[in-house]
Amino acid sequence: MAARPRSHNITIENLYQKLDKRSGKVYYQYRDPRTGKFHGLGTDKKRALSVATELNRRIAEQLVEQYHSILETNLSNTTKRRISTAEWCKRYMLIQQERFEDKEIAISTLKTKKTAIKVLTSRCKTIGIKELDTKTLAKIIDEYKKSGKARMAQSLRSVWIDLFKEAQHVGEVEAGYNPALATKPPRVEVKRSRLRESDWIPIIQSAKINTPIYAVHAMMLGLTTGLRREDICALKFRDVREGLLYVATSKSKRKTKLAFPLELTNPLVGISLGQIISLCRQTGVISQYLLHHTKPVQNVIQGDRVNVNTVSRHFAKARDLTKLSWEQTPPSFHEIRSLAERTYEKIGLDTQILLGHKDRRMTNKYADLRGSEYTIIKIS
Repeated sequence: MAARPRSHNITIENLYQKLDKRSGKVYYQYRDPRTGKFHGLGTDKKRALSVATELNRRIAEQLVEQYHSILETNLSNTTKRRISTAEWCKRYMLIQQERFEDKEIAISTLKTKKTAIKVLTSRCKTIGIKELDTKTLAKIIDEYKKSGKARMAQSLRSVWIDLFKEAQHVGEVEAGYNPALATKPPRVEVKRSRLRESDWIPIIQSAKINTPIYAVHAMMLGLTTGLRREDICALKFRDVREGLLYVATSKSKRKTKLAFPLELTNPLVGISLGQIISLCRQTGVISQYLLHHTKPVQNVIQGDRVNVNTVSRHFAKARDLTKLSWEQTPPSFHEIRSLAERTYEKIGLDTQILLGHKDRRMTNKYADLRGSEYTIIKIS
């Protein structure tokens, strides 16, 4: 005799249904495989299916972790305990935190490492660090590349290479074992347009009309010195002495030290560094910083140091209020540094020294126009 037909068949493991004959409603329950207890999930079938599926997944992961721990405990009597990726990543981040506290790395570097390590632990936390292979890491990197996040893919690879170097150093993996190093470096195409010489006048004029005076000063200091925005915002009046502006750059951890003559003049700015600093003094506000707030704004008071993001935001505002257009992403404040290199190179200054680069190849990158201008064919 055939069984009677079921009208409420379900295939999700540990999910059960019960018909209330009084109301005619079907109720769903989930049986916890660890304890055997039932938990009500209501009458919504779609929700019950979703909840049961997710619970099965999470409990399965937990059981795998427990089995893994038990197996490793049993093996520890005869063999050296294999450290998991999650455990090593935790130790690695403690090392990076110490490096940050010792001022060996910047806060931005620490955050980048945290992000990359979070991605790795979310995918491979139960795998032993010795068992991680190139194929596994390449698959994750390729996922980010295909989703249009090539810069992130590049960052992941870089941090993971360092992760295995540290593991080699402390003996958690064999010398030379670095599967991240064997992955193909993601190619990142810079889509930000260069700032052209012809763009400078419209933007600086727009800034004088539409932004605070410190934004104008920041742009002029940037083009005159070629400094990064972090260093420009950190400039103090006490850094000026004996006819020079002294700067220890932040990216080099203060190891690269530059002294700019106050007579230094960029052709596009038209006034000297000393004259720009004098303009910074003439705001009528007492401050130790060249770039300072002249009016109270939210949580800042007069004389406070200007934030780097504030400088970038005002530059973007001045840029966008012009009638200029770009083929790619509009240039950011950082492009002023490239423009400084190109204008000074024309008049014969050693721009490698100006930008504080140890390697000439880095200076050449700033000189690269990225196809933003035509090459004029000269004839005799």
